[in-house]
This record gives sequence, C-alpha cells and structure tokens, in this order.
Amino acid sequence: MQDQQVHDQQVQDQGLPAVAEVRAAMTAPGQLFEMDEADVRGTRIRVWKNAPPTLRDILELSRAHGDVPYLVYQDDRVGFADHYARAAAFARRLIDRYGVAKGDRVAIAMRNFPEWSVAFFGAAAAGAVVVPLNAWWSAAELEYGLTDSGARVLIADAERAERLVGVLPGLGVPCVVARADGAVPAGCEAFEDVLGEVGDPAGASLPDVALDPDDDATIFYTSGTTGRPKGALGTHRNITTNPVSLAYGIMSAAVRGGAAPEDLAVPQRRVTLLSVPFFHATGCHSVLVTSALQGGTVVMMYKWDVGTALRLIERERVTGFGGVPTMAWQVLTSPDFDEYDTSSLTGVSYGGAPAAPALVDKIRERLPERVPGNGYGLTETSSVTTYNGGVNYLERPDSVGPPVAVCDVKVVGPGGEEVPAGEVGELLIRGPNVIKGYWNRPEETAQAFVDGWFHSGDLARLDGDGFVYIVDRAKDMLIRGGENIYCAEVEAALYGHPAVADCAVIGVPHQVLGEEVGAVVVLRPGADATESGIRGFLGERIAAFKVPVHFWFRDEALPRNPGGKILKTRLREELLT
Repeated sequence: MQDQQVHDQQVQDQGLPAVAEVRAAMTAPGQLFEMDEADVRGTRIRVWKNAPPTLRDILELSRAHGDVPYLVYQDDRVGFADHYARAAAFARRLIDRYGVAKGDRVAIAMRNFPEWSVAFFGAAAAGAVVVPLNAWWSAAELEYGLTDSGARVLIADAERAERLVGVLPGLGVPCVVARADGAVPAGCEAFEDVLGEVGDPAGASLPDVALDPDDDATIFYTSGTTGRPKGALGTHRNITTNPVSLAYGIMSAAVRGGAAPEDLAVPQRRVTLLSVPFFHATGCHSVLVTSALQGGTVVMMYKWDVGTALRLIERERVTGFGGVPTMAWQVLTSPDFDEYDTSSLTGVSYGGAPAAPALVDKIRERLPERVPGNGYGLTETSSVTTYNGGVNYLERPDSVGPPVAVCDVKVVGPGGEEVPAGEVGELLIRGPNVIKGYWNRPEETAQAFVDGWFHSGDLARLDGDGFVYIVDRAKDMLIRGGENIYCAEVEAALYGHPAVADCAVIGVPHQVLGEEVGAVVVLRPGADATESGIRGFLGERIAAFKVPVHFWFRDEALPRNPGGKILKTRLREELLT
C-alpha cells in the first residue's frame, strides 16, 4: 500500500484530472455517454441513454456500414450489408421453417465461422434466445446444454454435428449444419439449403417481431461449481450495454490523458484479430457485437496459430488483438515477429486471466508507444465492468481499472458489510450489464443476485479513486489460456473412475497458458491406475482442455480442515514450491 500511496502522489503531481471529473464531463446531458435511469427487475439503475435497445437494433444499424468488411475468414469476406441480408433471411427461415417464436431457444455449436454471426443475429432478430454452446465440449456436454436450455433448433458446424450424431435423434432437435464438406448427418439440413436465396441486400428486411430491452436474449454457459455448467440468462439490455461501456472505458481514459472529446468523436475503424471463441462473452459481446455497432472488421482464424496471426495482422492491417494474455505473449515472443509489418497495431488489450509483468514489458519492447489495456468482467456481467487503458493503465498497471460509469462496485466482508478502501473482500457489481440470473436455477440465482447486486466470488480491493484490484479468486476455479475450469467439475469426473478414492484438482502455473490442470489422486486400496488410463477415462466425459496434465498419486489421505474441506493451499505449497 505504501508504494501505491507514493504512486498516487506522483499522479497528483502530474496534474491529471480525477476519474470522477472526467466521468462527470463525459456523461453530462447532451454528451455521447449521457446516462438515464431505468427500473430493472425492481432495482433503479443507471443506463446508457444512447445505447441501442436490442440486438435487433444493432443489426439494423450495422447495415449502414454498407460494403465495409465485417467478417473475414480465410478468403471469405462478408460486408455489413451482405451480413444483414443473410441474418434477415435466416431469421425468416427460423420462423417459417422451424416455427421459432419469441422466447424459444436456438443453440449454436460451432467454431468461429461467418455462419456463427449470421445465426446469432438472425436468431436474436427473430426474437429467439440464443444459446452459444462451447465448441470444445464433448458430446455429453453438448447434449446437456441442448437439453438444459430446451433448445428448439441447433445450428452446428460439421464437426459438432458429427460429434452429436448419436444423440440428436433422441433429442428431437432439428440440426442445421454449416461448413459441411459433403453430406450432412441423417436428419440434418445444410446451412446453405436452409438459408436459400438471400437476394439483394438493399431489399432485405427483418421479420416483424417486437422486442424490449429487458426481454431474454442469450444463455451463455459458465462452468458450474457443482459439476454442471450453469446457463447465464442475459437480456438485450445486458448485451447492448457492453459496446457503449467498452467505448466509454477507452475514450474516458484518453480524455483523462489529455485528448479532446471532439477528436474522439470519429475513432479509427477497428480491425480486430479474433483470438477467442464467439461462445465466450469477450468474443461475442466485446468483439462481434461491438464491431457490428461501430463498423469494425472481425478477422477470424480456424484455430489459434501464432504464424497465421502475424500474417493476418500484416495482411488485414489489424489494429488490435489480445483476447487473453496467452495469445498476446505468443505473438510478441514469436521469433518471426520482426519479419511482419505490425505497424497498424494501435494497442494490445486482454482480459480473462491475470497478465504477468513480463507481458507488459514485452509489449513496451515490441510495440513502443502503444499502451496496453485490460479489463474485468464475467459472463454474469456481460463482459465489461471495468476498463484500464491509456494513462490509467500507466498509473496503475496492477489494477483492472475503474468501473464504467453505469456500473457500481463495492467490496464487502464476510458479513456483507462494506469494507473501507484498501481492504480485501468480495467484489459485488450492480448495473445494466448484470444478467437476469441462471437458467432454471432459482436457488443459485437467489444466492448470487441479491437486491440488484451480483456477488462475483472474486476477492478484490478498491483504492481511494475507485480503481479495482483483483486479489484472488474466491471460487474454486483455475484459468487455462482464458478458459474457466471449475475444479469441482473435474473432480466429479475423477470420482467416477472406479480406482479413485479421493482427489483434488489444483492449478499448476504455466508461462504461456497461465495455468494447467493438476490432479492429486488417492487410489482405492488394492486398486491400480495409470495417468494415461485416467486421462483416457476423463477424455470421454469432459472437454480435453479440462483433463489434468499433471498427476500426483498419494498413499496418505488428503489434508482437510475440521469441516472436511480439502486444504488446497497446503497441497500447492507441498507440490509446487
């Protein structure tokens, strides 16, 4: 804290305006970021006055960008007007062909293809609740997502459709297959056949469906602490808040650093190299939807590859990338970095996992005069809650920044009491970005969402200026390359092995991925099992990225506290230090 106090004094000596002063100026009546108030589920909250009301409105606004490329995938380039026409046609097909009505769930399970966006916006414009499923999930996990959400239709790529071929007939869910190389599985239809003739974009129009900002819009699955993923039910207001919040975070930091607001009114068009999946809140909310509203281009890859990333940065004149710190680190440390023209990059932003100080140093070395940026948010907060960029990041690089103007945060102690600045407690969040709750989970919803406040489960502290510092994760979770992995889910799968008597899953530090999955296992008396055998067993039950890479077999019992909880801190000290 002493270092922070010295730093704060240095900031004051620079004569920079306070965060609160900049906020007041940027949100004043008549300004781009003017705020209003709305009653949302019984709580009075601040909202962006100029935020589009629904995803349908964002899609309508996006067509004004005309032939500017919106989606770039390999040699495919889809302009905004063309994308609008495809999404409008797909919305009509969902209604006419499959009887999709407002509130029905439409699931998407595919890699980052242009069809993902067409299906997403088309389903949303039709009034459906879009359910993006994790494309890395196993067949059993995908089946769970479909049944739990009650999906009316599934849009999948060929790989996911093939993975589900054994369970689709029993589910009774029609499947539309994109990027099929040859015949589609029995009972499925090809995406192109369903879409049909799109026609002239100038004559395209959306089906007549009335939508409200607080209507259900999305169900994003987040790993469940009880071993089953939970569906985070978001509204149109939740997801359309995010593009404005992200713009506010970036522009408010620039204004505080001395930029004139009028100079930021027409920002440089963003060309984003997408390094995270659309089925993540970051990929969908902060990249796909934000780019649709702002006229930015989204450059996609079949899968993450450093060499391909560098080639695309040069070819497409990419202005920003990052995703999670893992990807930024791999690009910046590539031995081929200097062989490519990366001068178009205006910065590197990341979130989803802690950034090591070495990454910040590497950005300054490789991309001088570009200021890194990071932020904090969760699936339950529709991505952005805080943003740290520009002069704010230079001042406090260990912070995730102040909350955006429409969000409130507070830190509370064990009894729910708000603690003073500088003290650590659980971070609570309130705002138009906080989701409605968990799909069909009334008890867990009641525990996590109280009087409009979302209990994040993350341990944090605030400084005197409202900057948030994430200290630790209170939830038993690790983050591997930006993917949240809840230990209880992996442990539940381990306990299914007939030889496993006891187990504990912990995060093992990794320079590139951040963390890898480690498992401490106690076998049943007389039982025999190998690492490879257990991995094979788990590979049939959970996604590959969740399967432990490190194993420790113990003869003695795992350490537990008097309440029976495994002392994972002690295990980490014994095994990793």
